[in-house]
This record gives sequence, C-alpha cells and structure tokens, in this order.
Amino acid sequence: MEDVKYETIFCIINAGFAETVMDAAREAGAKGGTVMSGHGTANKEAEQIHKITVQSEKEIVMIVVEAKIKDEVLKAINKTAGLNSPGKGVIFSLPVSRAVGLAGNQAEEKTQE
Repeated sequence: MEDVKYETIFCIINAGFAETVMDAAREAGAKGGTVMSGHGTANKEAEQIHKITVQSEKEIVMIVVEAKIKDEVLKAINKTAGLNSPGKGVIFSLPVSRAVGLAGNQAEEKTQE
C-alpha cells in the first residue's frame, strides 16, 4: 500500500466563515483551498438535544494539504471555526490516493508520464 502524501480537509461551516477557515489553515501551512456554497438540513430532535439552531446556508471549504501538516491544520481550523465558534464548523479529513497538478508534485508527475 502506498504512503498517503496528501489529505483533503473538509470544513462545513455557516455561511460567511470561509475566510476565517482559510486564514487559520494558511497560518498552519496550507497553501489554498476551494469554497463551495451549500444548504444544510438538520433533524429537529438533534437541534433540541444539542440545544443548537442549525443555519441552513453553509459553505464547504476543501483544502488539500501534505499529510504531515494535516493535524496542525485541523487543530487551527477547529480553534477558530469549530463547533464551539459562531461558524459552527464540522471538520474532517480524507486521504488522497493520487493527486495531479498540485504545487510541489510536478516533478513526480513528469516521471510517471
């Protein structure tokens, strides 16, 4: 099995907090990200149990980072935009099995051609 060189961090936050996420991620070493608009849904029972109101308009921030800095980026985002912040962010990462076109891996791409 290949070593995972990259991870994609996903952060689903209330609308208007994407720049907060990106600022924290950049400070932790991320180079950039992609922001998409979304619409969230919530179970009314979950809102009552957790005593929260879920804002339906969301932003999804996707950030591909080197695996070695993933934990630091996750921590930085959670600190500024996690569930205990006004952004109410849900943050998770997934491994990237193959990546083409990322800054820093062009030499690797040329050797595989």
